Amino acid sequence: MLNTVNPAEVAKFEAMAAEWWDAGGKFKPLHMMNPVRLDYITRQIAAEFGRDLSTPQPFAGLRLLDIGCGGGLLSEPMARLGAIVVGADAAAGNIPVAALHAEQSGLAIDYRHTTAEALSAAGEAFDVVLAMEIVEHVADPQGFVTTCHDLLKPGGLMIMSTLNRTTKSFLAAIIGAEWIMRWLPKGTHDWAKFIQPEELKALIRRAGLDPVDAKGFTFNLVGWQWSVSDRDLSVNYVTASLRR
Repeated sequence: MLNTVNPAEVAKFEAMAAEWWDAGGKFKPLHMMNPVRLDYITRQIAAEFGRDLSTPQPFAGLRLLDIGCGGGLLSEPMARLGAIVVGADAAAGNIPVAALHAEQSGLAIDYRHTTAEALSAAGEAFDVVLAMEIVEHVADPQGFVTTCHDLLKPGGLMIMSTLNRTTKSFLAAIIGAEWIMRWLPKGTHDWAKFIQPEELKALIRRAGLDPVDAKGFTFNLVGWQWSVSDRDLSVNYVTASLRR
């Protein structure tokens, strides 16, 4: 069975597992970015499946996989919106942290210490696969994207975000976030593994998916907040793709 897990990358995040829900800790950048990630994800799911976001649980009946779920920063809001959520992570230490927080929040989420490949081999199938900030950490990006395709039902939606390989991303994600702001431990990211949008689009198409949208996540230093951009994909960006 294909295995795209990079043990060294898993170890980095497992070492920080206890801090997932500390908004001022090592995952501060994700907490700050989470509202714009959620806005993009919910709009894409609603548009694809014809759901009304003004209703209490618009995603009721949809089966969703959050691969690389970490502490559950995306799994929990998806569950609140009514989705049947499986949160999977290759880092064993993340799962009890996520499960405990979900229990304290009164949410039923199926958290598993497993990989995308193992889920696919078991015949699991989902309406939506979220793969956020993970493809740049795997050993085989093409194999991982193909596995995400295999996990989708026909007509299913994959939302995948990553970092662009540009001078600006090196300055922002590594020099800024890791060295100057110290939001993340040094070495969290490897700039050489960042993926340019056209490269990711090629991976997606080779996997048999149809890329239908791409947006940038931009950080405004003056307003100290994130926003979604139609044009600026130079650092963080997100894609939506369909399995036809």
